Amino acid sequence: MSTNLHRGPLHTSHVQAGATLGPFGGWEMPISYPGGGVVAEHTAVREAVGVFDVTHLGKISITGPGAAEFVNSCFTADLAKIGPGHAQYTLCCAQDGGVVDDMIIYLVGPDEVFCVPNAANAGEVGRRLAAAAPPRVTVTDQHDTYAVLAVQGPRSAELLAAVGLAAGTDVLSYMAFADVEHDGAPLRVGRTGYTGERGYELLPPWDHAPTLWAALLAAAGPLGGRACGLGARDTLRTEMGYPLHGQDLGPDITPLQGGLSWAIGWDKPAFWGREALRAERDRGPSRRLRGLLATGRGVPRPHMAVRSPAGASLGETTSGTFSPTLRTGIALALLDPAVQPGDSVEVDVRGRALPCEVVKPPFVPSHVR
Repeated sequence: MSTNLHRGPLHTSHVQAGATLGPFGGWEMPISYPGGGVVAEHTAVREAVGVFDVTHLGKISITGPGAAEFVNSCFTADLAKIGPGHAQYTLCCAQDGGVVDDMIIYLVGPDEVFCVPNAANAGEVGRRLAAAAPPRVTVTDQHDTYAVLAVQGPRSAELLAAVGLAAGTDVLSYMAFADVEHDGAPLRVGRTGYTGERGYELLPPWDHAPTLWAALLAAAGPLGGRACGLGARDTLRTEMGYPLHGQDLGPDITPLQGGLSWAIGWDKPAFWGREALRAERDRGPSRRLRGLLATGRGVPRPHMAVRSPAGASLGETTSGTFSPTLRTGIALALLDPAVQPGDSVEVDVRGRALPCEVVKPPFVPSHVR
């Protein structure tokens, strides 16, 4: 593995567990673990609980007088719609409406916002914020200050209780967070996640991550849980239709094309890309992200052509995988806006036409709330 890749505080734990490691967003991260691989890990999250190391995610602190108001003038969602102690999904857009990154932001108070962008884009998001920040607002890169662990699945609350984290977290509503302690160390716990199951994301100090990870895994086993890698994280999020930046979103894919107009505060007076996105909304996006459910044998992958049964070009897939829950192939695809759920299309899988039905994600029911 390239020595140029970043390694998190749990790297030794993953190596000792025999994890398959791989590069992701500039980091060396666990893809899967022995004892069943991606399908077993995916199933554990859907049926019990899974524990993920997602420390590759960025961490940026924005502090100072009016920090929340400043952030609200930058990102798409309306931060004024939530109060302190709540989190929000939002987008950092370029002036042309392309997506620089999508992320979760935590509103600590009017003078403090904590931002969790994607690994590969954290530096660019931080650079843009720092360049635009007023004199009394400070933007601090804390990528190596905190780890991020995700506890996901129907038994996730039980797992937190088993490691002494029930107090302060058992009453959290979806997209709320609390600052608590674990074994004497500060810990931020949010009712957030990327799997479609009830779950939490935990942000311990970097040096405390091994202690918390070990405690979570020791308590997960009796609950039917296990450590999970980024392979299962990808199949889980694809079943939900959650976009992945760099595939389903990007500099050339706008929020409207990606089906994320709900994450835009259209009435806000300012945010990056506002005028371009309002113009696109008025004329209608030139393509839309749709779900594809394979009705024949085969698994669609990214960048495969999508055509009508008559052979007309409709677009291409952006994400594609085998769904362990549905036992069939699924995909997300950017398609002509005339294509609607219920339509039949074909995906070119290495020269063979794979019949698919156009559907509106999620492919399986969500249980996040």
